[in-house]
Amino acid sequence: MVNLRGEVRRAARIAGFGALTAAMLPAFMAHRRLSLERQRDGVRRRWVGAWSGALLGMFGVRAIIQGAPPAPGPGRLVAANHRSTADILLLLKTFGGHMVSRADLAGWPLVGAAARSVGTLFVDRSSASSGATAVRTIRTRLVAGDTVIVFPEGTTFPDDEVRPFHAGAFVAAARSDAEVIPVGLAYQRGSGAAFVNESFAAHLSRMAAAPPSRVALCIGEPIPVSRTRASDLRDAAHTEVQRLVREARALVDRD
Repeated sequence: MVNLRGEVRRAARIAGFGALTAAMLPAFMAHRRLSLERQRDGVRRRWVGAWSGALLGMFGVRAIIQGAPPAPGPGRLVAANHRSTADILLLLKTFGGHMVSRADLAGWPLVGAAARSVGTLFVDRSSASSGATAVRTIRTRLVAGDTVIVFPEGTTFPDDEVRPFHAGAFVAAARSDAEVIPVGLAYQRGSGAAFVNESFAAHLSRMAAAPPSRVALCIGEPIPVSRTRASDLRDAAHTEVQRLVREARALVDRD
């Protein structure tokens, strides 16, 4: 019976994801196209928040949030550990902004079109030129006062240890006088939403079949960037994200 329920959940959620995204994407693009230039960022933020929230509910992921995003001001680089596909939805719903994503996502059916339409920044980590372009693009966004979300570990991992951070996004932040917002994420033990050493397709399929689960998201104090070397900024962010992950673990385990 458990397996049957899981298969029913998987089929319903995958179908629901496709239907929701296919319906919202053209509506968002039409709304944005008909809006004044100065209104378009707000339109994108509201639509992305609604889409992300609807998918989190559809996949049964309930977030426990500690801390609050800082008020809009200078550019913000949100740096978080990466433990699930659901992280993307959680961070977009909480912070808005632009996600930095793996390059191959841009070519995926439906998902790629949705990601491109909301201003996702794509980077091929195996290509030095792609990485350099991504640093320049992130800096441009930050200088413009935008929020950019990154997973500096570079990929997903299955536990609470925060792996070394790649430096690129912090180079962009150090050159833009933005601020860095550290975030720690932890999923309840045994959560079907958490990554467990598998391919992306297997992870997504398992998450779609899983019962509801909880995730804690802890937001740290902004790390000022002014006159800070990129390597020092990266190390400070890594230390703070690891601390926040421990807080998130304690929070989700006692909820």
